[in-house]
Amino acid sequence: MRINLHIERLVLDGLPIERHQGPLVKAAVERELGRLLAANELSRDLSLGGAQPFVRAPGIQLAGNNSPRRLGEQIARALHGGINK
Repeated sequence: MRINLHIERLVLDGLPIERHQGPLVKAAVERELGRLLAANELSRDLSLGGAQPFVRAPGIQLAGNNSPRRLGEQIARALHGGINK
C-alpha cells in the first residue's frame, strides 16, 4: 500500500524547542507517522483515500531527551492513536 502523508500545519506551542528546530520536528513527525500508518491497518475511510482536516490526539510526556527527533516521534505516536480511533 502506498501512503502519501502531508502535514500542512503543525502547531508546537509550549514545547521546549527553538524556532529553527520546528522543521526538524515536523520532518520527524511525518517520517514516524508514515511508518506507523504503513505498519498498521488503516481505517476504512483512510484506506479509500480520505483526508482528515484535523486530528485530536492525547498529550505526550516530555522526557529528559527533548531532541527534535524524539519530540517528533512522540507527537507522531500520539497522532497515530488519534487517527485510529
